[in-house]
Amino acid sequence: MKPYQHQVKYYECDRMGITHHSNYLRFMEEARIDWMDQLGYGYERMEAEGVVSPVVSVSVQYKRPTTFKDVIAISVQVEKLTNAKLGFCYTMTVGDTLVCTAQSLHCFLENNRPVSLLQRFPALYNAIEQTIKGN
Repeated sequence: MKPYQHQVKYYECDRMGITHHSNYLRFMEEARIDWMDQLGYGYERMEAEGVVSPVVSVSVQYKRPTTFKDVIAISVQVEKLTNAKLGFCYTMTVGDTLVCTAQSLHCFLENNRPVSLLQRFPALYNAIEQTIKGN
């Protein structure tokens, strides 16, 4: 999969001129949505079919600061895949410099009830499984 590119906006920086830490969660979401689109099964399709995928947990490790106009390349890989949960890991770089690593874990809900990804969306599950085998 192609890494997602995010150019840091002025409003994403704090008074010190550094990208505010909370924005990295948004960058992860942008990259995850792009990853799903590249997979051919975007969030719009899943939600149109009545399934949502909320965040269960998130962990972020900040390595180096980024600033206005930096272009952050965000690589997304599947860390965990079960019937009920999908875990991602993110590697964020500016050029050759590692700036952040992160992980997020998601579940799948339909009508506010847990749903099996394998049973509800077998094609999506299999596509995700193939990305794991390809890594």
